[in-house]
Amino acid sequence: MDHSVAFLAAFMPPQHTSTEAVALLLRWTHLVAGILWVGLLYFFNLVNVPFMKQVDAAMKPKILQYMTLPALNWFRWSSLVTVFVGFWYWAEMYVGPDARRMGVSPLSTIGLFLLVWIVAWAVMNFVILKTPSGYVLGAVVAVVCIAAAWLFVTYTPVGQDDNHVLSIGIGGGFGFVMLLNVWGIIWRNNKKIIRGTLAGTPPANAAVLARQAFLASRTNFFLSVPLLFFMATSSHYGILGS
Repeated sequence: MDHSVAFLAAFMPPQHTSTEAVALLLRWTHLVAGILWVGLLYFFNLVNVPFMKQVDAAMKPKILQYMTLPALNWFRWSSLVTVFVGFWYWAEMYVGPDARRMGVSPLSTIGLFLLVWIVAWAVMNFVILKTPSGYVLGAVVAVVCIAAAWLFVTYTPVGQDDNHVLSIGIGGGFGFVMLLNVWGIIWRNNKKIIRGTLAGTPPANAAVLARQAFLASRTNFFLSVPLLFFMATSSHYGILGS
């Protein structure tokens, strides 16, 4: 009888609490949307940018209408889903439980996260809009991101010893900056260029808009590397806490 029960148990699905089921759904959605987002980011930077430089002017409108515009739509919405669901998961599964154990509000750490990374993006956005130099932008991004990460890790009220809170607080912060770049610069500028080109009236400052979008996209390309590193260390390597 014991052998029969063990045999049947091997084929029974595991039992999950509602919290575990929500966590699984959030992580899976975050992963799928993130693959789509980062995959399109790499496509734009590694394939599309050099490809568009070789395309004849007569062909560009069709490419913009039937490839670039649909790809940008997938790109911007997948970025939003990735960050929104990831932020929800982080706050619900890690920050919230830590805050309850400490007897404090999780809003302090969530607020610090938003403040630090919004200010970081505002500085980078100012540089992108004011200077066309990729070297200057690269130096500013490096300094600002290191400073923002240090501020969050040092002053977060919740999760000072929790590797999940700290690692995602950094990696997710990079993702938050990338999201703001997507919606605040890349999509906004490309939308003006593409719709103006398709209507036969490209904006007079199209070159400036394209340069800004390129710098924002290239910033995201490089930020994706430490983003993926810190997202991985949150569960697979205790780099910042227990």
